[in-house]
Amino acid sequence: MRSVKEVIRDALSEGRSKLLEHEAIELVKHYGIPVPNTIFVKNAKEAYDVADSIGYPIVVKVVSPDIVHKSDVGGVSLGLKSKEEVLQAIKEMQRNISIKAQGAKILGYIMYHMAPPGTEVIVGGTRDPVFGAVIMFGLGGIFVEVLKDVSFRVAPITVDEALEMINEIRCKRILEGYRGQQGVDKKALADIIVKISQLMLEIEEIDSIDLNPVIAYPSGAVVVDVRVILRKSQQL
Repeated sequence: MRSVKEVIRDALSEGRSKLLEHEAIELVKHYGIPVPNTIFVKNAKEAYDVADSIGYPIVVKVVSPDIVHKSDVGGVSLGLKSKEEVLQAIKEMQRNISIKAQGAKILGYIMYHMAPPGTEVIVGGTRDPVFGAVIMFGLGGIFVEVLKDVSFRVAPITVDEALEMINEIRCKRILEGYRGQQGVDKKALADIIVKISQLMLEIEEIDSIDLNPVIAYPSGAVVVDVRVILRKSQQL
């Protein structure tokens, strides 16, 4: 596995301001943040060959430096239940991208076992010109833009402060369980918040990071999508 500095240095040397998704996953995994076991493949044949080893259902996402929102151009496929479905999904992605993102360079695809449904939250970090590294927590998925129900803290953040962030959002009842559903593991979420705080303090080359969604369960949580933006002016 490449070091964190190597991952970022390689991206900046290529003139990229955004880590590719498998690079971003590699980065947060280094900090002990729970992510699926992700495999990067270069083409449909490689995807077909490794599909059985991942376990179904499978998620496949295109890897391209030219595509920001993969789902908008048909670059994400969920719930694939056989290697034949994986093969077909990638062929369909290629067709969709050739139409909706003409000229986009496809480097390959990432594949991982699809996480079971849970409560979706977001953990993020950004650099404020006054306060420095600022960490955010809120409901994830589509609720981020619709509800804008988030809380903020300036890094560094302790576990107790992370728990306060979680309990500050207006819709915290969703996290505590309702209509017979169990609440989520707040300590697991607090641990992710603290680790993102640490990451933002230690890696000054990162301008912002979004973990969305983080799928929270009654026991544990897993991050299934990571977006990292780099500061181009930073040199390693």
